[in-house]
Amino acid sequence: MEDVLADPTLCRGLLREHGSPVNLHDFSPLARNASELVEAAGSRGLTCRVFVARKANKSLGLVDAAMAAGHGIDVASLRELTQCLDRGVAPDALIVSAAVKSDELLRTALTAGVVVSLDNRDELDDVFRLAEAPAAVALRMAAADPRIPDSRFGQTADAWVAALGSAHGPGQGVEVCGVHFHLNGYSAQERAVALREACSLVDRLRELGHRVSFIDMGGGVPMSYLRSGSQWRQFWHALDADSDGRLTWRGDRLGLVDPDSERPSPALYPYWQEIVRGEWLGSILDDELDGRTVAAELVERGLELRCEPGRSVLDGCGMTLASVAFTKTSRDGEPLVGLHMNRTQLRSTSADVLLDPRLVRDPDADTPRQVDDAFLVGAYCIEEELLLRRRLSFPQGVSRNDTVAFLNTGGYLMHILESASHQLPLARNLVHTGEGWRLDDIDAG
Repeated sequence: MEDVLADPTLCRGLLREHGSPVNLHDFSPLARNASELVEAAGSRGLTCRVFVARKANKSLGLVDAAMAAGHGIDVASLRELTQCLDRGVAPDALIVSAAVKSDELLRTALTAGVVVSLDNRDELDDVFRLAEAPAAVALRMAAADPRIPDSRFGQTADAWVAALGSAHGPGQGVEVCGVHFHLNGYSAQERAVALREACSLVDRLRELGHRVSFIDMGGGVPMSYLRSGSQWRQFWHALDADSDGRLTWRGDRLGLVDPDSERPSPALYPYWQEIVRGEWLGSILDDELDGRTVAAELVERGLELRCEPGRSVLDGCGMTLASVAFTKTSRDGEPLVGLHMNRTQLRSTSADVLLDPRLVRDPDADTPRQVDDAFLVGAYCIEEELLLRRRLSFPQGVSRNDTVAFLNTGGYLMHILESASHQLPLARNLVHTGEGWRLDDIDAG
């Protein structure tokens, strides 16, 4: 990313050739990031298998990088599944975790021999109806422990055991090979609780004759976008003290609750986190109850631990470039910098993106227009078309055709909500090779 930003001519050339915005990918950090999880488990005598969440980034270069590093892929739609199978991903390196599953998706997975994570009784019945041979499935467990917040995903252990009954025993439509769960947020303690509960469900399923071999703890593996926790805390204290509402668009509080809390806004991803990836997983596996660790519970049962990280293994893998379209001042005196992009091309499901962009001056630009501070706005014809809801400083001014670079957008930020409303084209995706940049195959075909 730094090499690209140090070359204004390259930035301008990529935007001229491929349009604005353009997404740049280099998936080489993926192997290093994922290895932290594998090594944390391995040092405790446990096998951890990583299934990278494809929904975090649609580029086929991600599929290639995951395969090259020996990891699997978590798919959430028919297209994601067929793209991976066509790319040569082995069926046992895939899991289907889609929240809603069509007959076509189920039929394709079952025919290929891909494990399907079942969310509810109706999906179990669908598999029983569609499968031509006993189908390998995982059951998505909704944790019953009151320390874990309620979730719309999965069913309780009791509900699953009742749903299986005698009609869905081993060899009678389904073979339960795994227990799966999804937790919102990033709490290590909640995952330790859920893993113990999943172990109990494994015991019950084995008593029914199912050969359960893994527990999949889903995603929610944390990462940190900021170098320093003080940056994170100082921002929230400044927002709390901003009685005039200058720091954000129209005084938006961004869900601020308590600036001194560990996560001051539940509406936002915690962009700074102290414990991430391997150290975080280690803290889960070392959690003790009655003198026994979570790792020991899994090892005793001969279970493989699986996880489905997205952004945490894509840390450092992507960046978005956009071209400046205009600068102006609104009637009420707010300076605005317009970009050739829309807000869905840099957005996750949280209230804002708390990453500072970088301005790269156009090598052919005239004298920049003086803009002390401004808001970035986008191409959609609506009042709330803010790319970031924070006021930004531009001490050296801004010119048309300057490049605004958004760093570390490869996990969720560039793809999860992107829209072609107004019939604007989706951003093209480029992948870095030893010889430069080329279109990713998701756009080249």
